[in-house]
Amino acid sequence: MSARTVTPPAHPARPVRRTRRRTLPAAVLAAAALAAGCTPQPPDAGGGAPGGGSGAGGPALAAVDTLTVKGRAPKTGYAREEFGRAWADTDGNGCGTREDILTRDATDVRYQDGERCRVARGVLPQDPYTGRRIVFARGDRKVDIDHVVALSDAWQKGARQWDAGKRLRFANDPLNLLAVDASANRRKGDGDTATWLPPSREYRCRYVARQVAVKKKYGVWVTAAERDAMKRVLNGCPGERLP
Repeated sequence: MSARTVTPPAHPARPVRRTRRRTLPAAVLAAAALAAGCTPQPPDAGGGAPGGGSGAGGPALAAVDTLTVKGRAPKTGYAREEFGRAWADTDGNGCGTREDILTRDATDVRYQDGERCRVARGVLPQDPYTGRRIVFARGDRKVDIDHVVALSDAWQKGARQWDAGKRLRFANDPLNLLAVDASANRRKGDGDTATWLPPSREYRCRYVARQVAVKKKYGVWVTAAERDAMKRVLNGCPGERLP
């Protein structure tokens, strides 16, 4: 007589309980931010591109104290050419840095004659410096690509001693570049935080945080007046983080 194998009955599968995450309304989140002393901010220029504002670099206010404080050196010897060819293709994607930043920061971008690099027109939905919507076309001089830390300012605070390669990287680093209203940029000149801030108060915290991030990354020093101005701005938004 052969042995019989008995297979025990399978247990019925337990139903999987799914929990739904509640998403708080935007109005509730905004109210919580105001209660915490934060001012809601418009989207940062730069999106998800390198240097585009991930906030992963730590608190901006604390980072100010890591910057070297020294007097401003003479501007002697400064020239734009000291930072290499303007808008070089340092990332090797076949497009100059200016075109990369326009593509990054603008919407409704159209390219000249179907080329993938030469931006013919676009829109800045909310210019960081003025808060205005700017519709621009190539050659109309409405939009500049600004070095958030001006090249001349960097030259007087350490860049004069750098090698050519580091200056080229600095001049083309997306962290240090924004597409902005040209007239506001011309008024800024080579000013630092102590001498110029964006007319748009909503953007000032992120502007200063970006300057701190750039100076920290490259070892550009600050003057005492500049450090104090950075702290005055960031004390009003202690939760601001480095981009």
